[in-house]
Amino acid sequence: MSSVDVVEASPAMPERAARPPVRDWLRHPAALWAAPALIYLFVRQLGLVVLGWMVDFQNSRQNSTMSVSGELGSWDGEWFLAIAEHGYNDVPLRLVDAAGRRSAETPLAFFPGYPALVRWVDGLPGVTVAGAAFAVSLISGLFCAYGLFVLGRTVRTGSSRAGLVLVTLFAASPMAVVLSMTYSEATFCAFAVWALVGVVRKQWVMAGVCCAAAGLVRPTAGALIAAVCLAALVAVIGDRRDWKAWAGGLIAPIGLLGYLGWVAVRTDDVAGWFGVQQRGWGSKFDGGEATWTFALQHLGEPRSALEIGTVWLLVLAIALVLYAFQRRLEWPLIVYGIGVLVMDLGSNGLMNSKARLLLPAFTLLVPLALVLARRRLSTVVTVLAVTALFSAWFGAYALAVWDYAI
Repeated sequence: MSSVDVVEASPAMPERAARPPVRDWLRHPAALWAAPALIYLFVRQLGLVVLGWMVDFQNSRQNSTMSVSGELGSWDGEWFLAIAEHGYNDVPLRLVDAAGRRSAETPLAFFPGYPALVRWVDGLPGVTVAGAAFAVSLISGLFCAYGLFVLGRTVRTGSSRAGLVLVTLFAASPMAVVLSMTYSEATFCAFAVWALVGVVRKQWVMAGVCCAAAGLVRPTAGALIAAVCLAALVAVIGDRRDWKAWAGGLIAPIGLLGYLGWVAVRTDDVAGWFGVQQRGWGSKFDGGEATWTFALQHLGEPRSALEIGTVWLLVLAIALVLYAFQRRLEWPLIVYGIGVLVMDLGSNGLMNSKARLLLPAFTLLVPLALVLARRRLSTVVTVLAVTALFSAWFGAYALAVWDYAI
């Protein structure tokens, strides 16, 4: 018998040949459904590592005592923590509005959904209010990641790969650092994306309930309500017997209208919440006049990387709206993205917060995800890696270096 015959007769060879290659393991349903969480956690952890380096550098350069946890719980995060711990009536007096003032109505500027979730988690044994807030943001971010993954699979020409790319692009958005803070963005985006999944899948009750929940978290729910209610209306026009579409459309605005109504009663003013915002933070809808002035000023005379970066991010967002039309993205997703963008551009509030306020406009990332998903793996990895690194630097710079970015 030749050596070749001996090799062919070896009983070990069939076992080796039958072993699944690594690529097949990656295609296993368990690996596929673990991927959104792992990608989201990895990208966000990269951002926190860079933030830690930036904080250490600033401490050594300025002889300061900043900490990562302190930066992640700063600004509006302090308000959310205080409301979660004390309620609206007993927020510590040290917290003031943008003008340095404080009244009984000042805490009403902050929506109750996120603090309520924090308070529930804080009720668990051994959990601090700060720990509860970080946990709620983390869990919300994971729920959002899975919603984005499903959305990327569900939209026209979507795929699992597009869903994973969409998760990465969202987690690596320029101001995605806020997803790791004691802020309400992660919770709002989680409710919003599942509401939109419900719209695309025509699961109207789920869409309405998630939209109503989002309305208790952030005023940005106005854009979500427009998308959900218009889509439900179109469904009802097509089939008036579709009671689920009726129910979804009627449920969707309950959260936002309920909180605005409660504030109106508390302030004895129909436009109470808007008045609180304008008096305390100088925020009102001016049709984009202040944003236009800000953009022209900083394009003509740049003062910082963050400000000029914010202007170009706003320009990019507008370009992504046009691209969404070109790629024929589902119209409710475009309506939502435009709504978020209009609310951001049209407000005259703190200009340096505009990059953060763009974060919920995640539907504008869907066409990019669909295009990237069709490219070679090396191209996809390179683009996403550069995006994640830029996001990590931009968020760390905004928190640890720039004074008024959040």
